[in-house]
Amino acid sequence: MSRPPGSLHPRRPLVNERRVVEFAPKDAQLRDDVRTLGALVGDVLREQRGDAFFQLVERVRHAAIAGADNELHALIRALPPRDAETLVRAFATYFEVVNLAERIHRIRRRRDYLRSASDPQEGSLESTALRLAASGITPPQIAALLQRLRVEPVFTAHPTEATRRTLLEKEQVIGRLLVERLDPSRTPDEERAALARIREEVTAAWQTDPHPSTRPTVMDELENVVFYLTDVIYRIVPPFSEELEQAVHKAYTVEVPTRPVLRFGSWVGGDMDGNPNVGAETLRAAFARQRELVLDRYRREAAELARRLSQSGALTGVSDAVRERVANYGAQFPKALATIPTRYHDMPYRVLFRLIAARLEATRRDTPEGYAGTDEVERDLGMVIASLRAHRGEHAGLFGVQRLLRRVETFGFHLATIDVRQHAHVHRAVLATLLRDPEWNARTAADRLTRLRRVLEKGDEPAGSPDAQATRTLEVFQAIADCRARFGPEAVGPYIISMAQGADDVLTVLVLARWGGLGRNGHVPLDVAPLFETVADLEGAPDVMRVLLDEPYYRAHLAERHMHQIVMIGYSDSNKDAGIGASRWALHRAQARLVETTEQSGVDLTFFHGRGGTVSRGGGRITSAILSAPPRSVRGWYRMTEQGEAINAKYGLRGIAMRTLEQTVSAVALATALPHPPDAREPGWTSIMDAIAKGSRAAYRALVYDDPQFVEYFRRATPIDVIQRMEIGSRPASRQGADQQSGEIQQLRAIPWVFAWTQSRHLLPGWYGLGTALDGAVKRHGAAALGEMISDWPFLRALVDDVEMVLATADLTIAARYAGLAGQLGERYFPLIRAEFDRTVANVLALKHEHALLDSDPALQRSILLRNPYVDPMSLLQIDLLERWRAEGRPDNEVFRALLASVRGIAQGLQSTG
Repeated sequence: MSRPPGSLHPRRPLVNERRVVEFAPKDAQLRDDVRTLGALVGDVLREQRGDAFFQLVERVRHAAIAGADNELHALIRALPPRDAETLVRAFATYFEVVNLAERIHRIRRRRDYLRSASDPQEGSLESTALRLAASGITPPQIAALLQRLRVEPVFTAHPTEATRRTLLEKEQVIGRLLVERLDPSRTPDEERAALARIREEVTAAWQTDPHPSTRPTVMDELENVVFYLTDVIYRIVPPFSEELEQAVHKAYTVEVPTRPVLRFGSWVGGDMDGNPNVGAETLRAAFARQRELVLDRYRREAAELARRLSQSGALTGVSDAVRERVANYGAQFPKALATIPTRYHDMPYRVLFRLIAARLEATRRDTPEGYAGTDEVERDLGMVIASLRAHRGEHAGLFGVQRLLRRVETFGFHLATIDVRQHAHVHRAVLATLLRDPEWNARTAADRLTRLRRVLEKGDEPAGSPDAQATRTLEVFQAIADCRARFGPEAVGPYIISMAQGADDVLTVLVLARWGGLGRNGHVPLDVAPLFETVADLEGAPDVMRVLLDEPYYRAHLAERHMHQIVMIGYSDSNKDAGIGASRWALHRAQARLVETTEQSGVDLTFFHGRGGTVSRGGGRITSAILSAPPRSVRGWYRMTEQGEAINAKYGLRGIAMRTLEQTVSAVALATALPHPPDAREPGWTSIMDAIAKGSRAAYRALVYDDPQFVEYFRRATPIDVIQRMEIGSRPASRQGADQQSGEIQQLRAIPWVFAWTQSRHLLPGWYGLGTALDGAVKRHGAAALGEMISDWPFLRALVDDVEMVLATADLTIAARYAGLAGQLGERYFPLIRAEFDRTVANVLALKHEHALLDSDPALQRSILLRNPYVDPMSLLQIDLLERWRAEGRPDNEVFRALLASVRGIAQGLQSTG
């Protein structure tokens, strides 16, 4: 194993001398759960691998906790690859149960709060409704807000989440069993039975190969996403709506009409950017699969309602409309009617729901007798609801029918909208072919815009014959038209243009859409969303949108779209381009200026936030992010991507998913409805932040981009070469044209860039450069001024809080070991990295008046302290394996397989990939 060079703190202990995790009294049950589950995992390891292996795991664990550098080094050095892989899997299994235990503890704490607290929990829907009422928001205003309110998480299939679906299902079972253990009335026998079932699932997971044998297909990725939609989110939508209704009613004491505020989206099957495996066929296939799944859910729910609604018409009375519908459907589905026993024929609701189930099945099979659209299903359910209310049925089945109606209103026949995305350069290349203009991409944006305007106004047809790329592109627009017709007009989400740089990029999509058969009557029924990603593009976005919104043809297009414009902003590439400080400020300023631009043009703007799972890619505390957004930038509709392990962390369990959505909806409601104070309270704060962003960007780029040798340090001090070969996503890790030269970092996607730095415990993209910038700001303006800004400006406070979380998660002692893999480059670069890390930590602690990182968030502090000692052995194993694998020429062998296990294990331990 590499030892860090002399300048990399050789005497610094590998881990802290002793890391004792202190549990607050309210967390004592979490401590007990961790011990119980840890012992259970130990029993599984002893059973499956023998006592000798179990003792090795225990020695490694105790050495890591105690900071016994030499002992830990001796235990893991040069382990045979299979033993190394098994050891990593053992620690990863510990993390699986610890992660679950922490999520279950969140559910437990929420239940305790609801039982005992007199005031509603902060961030709850009830707390939010009461705050809005206390702020003077009237019943008509809250009704208008609820009509506008819409929160739409969009699940993406970026190659970060490495968990197989079968293991997710086992995690669900364990999670449900752990939730059941919260019942204090359980008997000892029931507790033993639950632990036995948990052990069964843990053992089966241990015996399941976690590595996909081949790179997942797009449809494999779809199965991962729909798992959360059908197994978790589908179940919680009705109770969420009910909780919202109750919260509003309690705050306003009057009936305020509500509508579903949740919608869900997906990129799986429609994200073509850099993925040659996505196109018209995957879009159709993804929609067909989603439709099949949601219709099957509806059919089963209708069948269950038929079982529950046993009212006899002669006893209770039923509306004429229900009886008429039974007669009509009976004639339409005679085979289904024949299967219903005669004794049920005086149970009209039961018969009707049997026939509704039959019609839903006909819809799934695409026969003419099926429902033409969800409006017909909603009419059937509304008719039953009205009949139940008119005949004393409010407590005799109404609840279940209303829940099905909520689901139909939320999921439609498509389950989740599917967005379509493609890179602007692809569109330009296709137009060059179809316009027979090989110089198209070299022309100025203004020249391209003039030509496109002429094509649209005159209805010109393509001048050239399509090549393979143009054919694929046009077929996608035909597929969009077909999917809108079959799955509903709301099924297809916005068409997103990656790396959009001019108004011509938006008009290009309208031209291609018309040529592809979408909107032959002159109107293209599609929201086109430019995606501004780099700092330069974010700075230019307001001017681009001003030109676009001044275009008469495009304004006519918007008039058909209710004068509503979606703009997507990217957190990942702007961070990779300029570092955390400059990226966040560029995003903030772009939003503020885009709000001004669209307001002046009379356009309703919705931001689509392209957030990743990590802080450097826009992750972090979502509530703080929403409430610290520029004034008027949150307007009721909030759209954001959910990626990688963040999906499982936020939506893997029903209780956690409810809390996630509750906090998000609450923050959006508050940001939309409450008066907007000035963004920066003092005029000078903006100029100070300009200087911080400039200094942060200069320091970051000086290291990452201006020094041509840094890319080699990155390649040698991180496991990027392993990550690029992992079979965990259908999309390549680098954009086309990536090479090993100085431009490699530009070509590398943001996800593997962050993933690699996370694995090596640097977490560099989440903090580098900010320490230097804060140093300069303190020298120029004083610590008191900066401290006041952090205290009173939500934007800067959210930025510093997020960076603090990254600093606490990073481990520069372990990072030094990775730096040792880079030899002399490590001697050169790591001292610079270490110095900037220390500088950033010192500034954060001083400005927040803390003694240790995360003193203000003890729960997160505890979580990190609980994990790091168990991550350290996996990191050291990975370093040893990297050294061996690279020396052998990077073959696909047992060492590589052990490396794959180490990547997954560290990702689980840190709960972060990229």
